[in-house]
Amino acid sequence: MIYTITLNPALDYVIRVDGFQVGKINRNTKENIYCGGKGINVSLILRELDIESTALGFIAGFTGKALREGIEGRGIRTDFIETAEGMTRINVKMNSGVETEINGRGPEITSADFAELKEKLHRLQAGDIVVLSGSVPSCMHSDTYEQIIASLPEGVHLVVDAEKNLLLKTLPHRPFLIKPNHLELAEIFDTEIRSEEEIIHYAFELQKKGARNVLVSMAKDGAVLAAENGEIYQLGVARGTVVSSVGAGDSMVAGFLAGYLKTRDYAYAMKLGTACGGATAFHSGLATKTQIMETFNTLE
Repeated sequence: MIYTITLNPALDYVIRVDGFQVGKINRNTKENIYCGGKGINVSLILRELDIESTALGFIAGFTGKALREGIEGRGIRTDFIETAEGMTRINVKMNSGVETEINGRGPEITSADFAELKEKLHRLQAGDIVVLSGSVPSCMHSDTYEQIIASLPEGVHLVVDAEKNLLLKTLPHRPFLIKPNHLELAEIFDTEIRSEEEIIHYAFELQKKGARNVLVSMAKDGAVLAAENGEIYQLGVARGTVVSSVGAGDSMVAGFLAGYLKTRDYAYAMKLGTACGGATAFHSGLATKTQIMETFNTLE
């Protein structure tokens, strides 16, 4: 079983405002509400690819209830912990020529709430997969990721999609997959990356630090995978017009996992991951299975 962890999920209120003006009354021309959070996005794409998962994390208030009902309505199993204080956040994502985001705070997560999550994780079994992605809420300690990993039984596989220090601290635990983008990769090594050769070099450096497979997305330049088998896989970008980048990276993680679990073929996994990321970028909201396979067929 795959378990996705979203420590601070959200309802994403995605709007389009033509000619947004600061200090004026603006009216949107399009609006949607999505169940958001990096781990939840992974679960939703896995569901489109016929892979079961369980969504874990924290919810609170009426917005938390709406989020859980929305996810379960999509056929995903949930095992959220309901906190007593605050509410699940609402994130506003506005497109007005450029993308602008206003993110909510989220609920207050107590040490007792966190202990309950760790107890759930302690009951996982060898061979299960845990997807750990996104930021740590301000109310939680900076070593939250390390505590989560310490709660996992031996033999549970780890997938990590997080920024700089959060990611680096997980590498000694030999995660099965990490997915930095090219900008995050440059930040990790405090450098400027100018070529695919440099991306491959730094991907190998992350493998030396403990990562088993390093998948680096490069926006319009495609993706590179430094695989555990010692091979390098490179693939160009899918063809289409970008509508929104929200959820594209999470979709890539889900597609890679689904492709690998179905075939144990790194090249196929990378292709399906690229198709999922591209299909989500080309549409409003996360991609459907039909959209994913249409994009898959455009890849060489």
